[in-house]
This record gives sequence, structure tokens and C-alpha cells, in this order.
Amino acid sequence: MHGTFAARTLLPEHRAEIAELCAFLDRTPQATEPALLRGPDGSTRTIPPEVYEALMTVVRALSEGKAVTVAPVNTTLTTQEAADLLGISRPTFVKILDEGDVPFSRPGRHRRVLLADVLTYKEKRRSQRKHGLDELVRVTEDADLYDN
Repeated sequence: MHGTFAARTLLPEHRAEIAELCAFLDRTPQATEPALLRGPDGSTRTIPPEVYEALMTVVRALSEGKAVTVAPVNTTLTTQEAADLLGISRPTFVKILDEGDVPFSRPGRHRRVLLADVLTYKEKRRSQRKHGLDELVRVTEDADLYDN
């Protein structure tokens, strides 16, 4: 597991076993103890929470018949990488930076942003959209514009 890590796409090839594992994980209550991983030789190691969460995400996606790509992402991104992550153009992302919505550094000529800051912005934007849609539904219901 050492060295350069390249992206790898996993296909749901063992659907029955994956479905059983997904059902097991869904039945397992939120644990106060860390999860354990047992190797083929019987040795065990604790799994850090972020690794357990990644495992849960992969298992759920595979159980739904979806392929999963696991790829390393730098914790510091270029403006193009951040824009790609957000699904917007680079010029639009630069405007977001200029408006102060996402902090950035400029170690050289180019701006760099932290992945954590981009993900925080993405979640904030998602939450604002959801709130806006909820408000639109409320106004529409109050105006009695829904057909019953």
C-alpha cells in the first residue's frame, strides 16, 4: 500500500455478499468503540472513523449496483480542480474567491484553496439551495397554488 496511489474503479461483482454486508452495516448501531479490521492472518487493527465512513459509502454504492472510483485528492487544490469539484467554471470559482466566500492562499503566482474550505462552501451552498426550495414550497402552499 505504499508508493503512488492511482485512481481505481470498483464494480459490484459480488452483489450477494455486498448486499449482506450492507444489511449488516445498516443493522449495526452507532458504535462508541472503533471498528476493527481483521486481516487474512487473523491480526486486527482499529479503523479510523474516516476510513470506516469511506467503507460505508463504498459498500452502500456497490449494493445499489453502482461502480465506485477511489482516487486520491490533494488537500490543496488549484482553482481549476476546485471549480471541477464544484461543477462550475474556473472564472466563476475565481469570482467566488474574489467575493471572499472561500479563503485562498497565493504561494506563488497562482491561487490555492484548501479542499476542506471548498467542501464547506459546497455544503453551505447545498444547504442554502435546500432552504430556498423549502421556502418556495411554503410560499406556494400558503398561496394555495398546489392542485389537490
